[in-house]
Amino acid sequence: MRRERILFGTLGAVVVLAAWEICADLGVVNPTFSSKPSEVAHALYEYFQGDGLAALKTSAIEFGLGFGLALVVGLLAGVVMGRWRRVEYTLDPLVNFSNSTPRIALVPLFVIWFGIGMTSKVAIIFLSAVLPILMNTVSGVQAADANLLRVARSFCAGELQTFRTVIVPGAVPYVVTGIRLGIGHGLVGMIVAELVSSTAGLGYTIEIAGNNFQTPDMFAAVFVVAMIGVILTNALKGLERYLDRWRPKA
Repeated sequence: MRRERILFGTLGAVVVLAAWEICADLGVVNPTFSSKPSEVAHALYEYFQGDGLAALKTSAIEFGLGFGLALVVGLLAGVVMGRWRRVEYTLDPLVNFSNSTPRIALVPLFVIWFGIGMTSKVAIIFLSAVLPILMNTVSGVQAADANLLRVARSFCAGELQTFRTVIVPGAVPYVVTGIRLGIGHGLVGMIVAELVSSTAGLGYTIEIAGNNFQTPDMFAAVFVVAMIGVILTNALKGLERYLDRWRPKA
């Protein structure tokens, strides 16, 4: 099954890239606006021969700080809200309000508060990623099997032991989904923040390339961002398979 998935996934990508290249060569699409895979590949090579690594490093640091903070806060707050209803009742209106607010609309405000340096980018990435992690963690903790909880109490299991043996295994799929959503939202927040106010990073590269109609360079930077998301998502899937051994079996 895994080999078949890789085979068909690769085949689909090859077909799309080949069709794109052929359409550009035949003039079906305007290469000024769409470029073509061969030019994007060359731009990608040139990008990393120049300032590409520095831009990638800047974005990686911003994303690492923002997402790392979101992961810690989202998991801890999610567990607390999931286990103690009064805390959930207190914080739930604020969480819902924040989730209903477009984070992108807050970028100019964050720039005013924190300036155009790294702090504003980290703050936007944090705000973009923390809510999916928090909300899914709350759902996972509250979805714990009631029968297993009763069994744990009947054996006088403590809060920590119950959390480790019952709640965590059942919450893993929810938490992983939240982290996966957080990665996507965090990457979007990072790019938007760098587009609005930055002098470095992948988003800044995309902005400069777009303003100068350097379509291959723009696609190359977008490709790098997409690959970061793919790598992180696949790593998360591997972690989920590893943690799956903790889950109670029927």
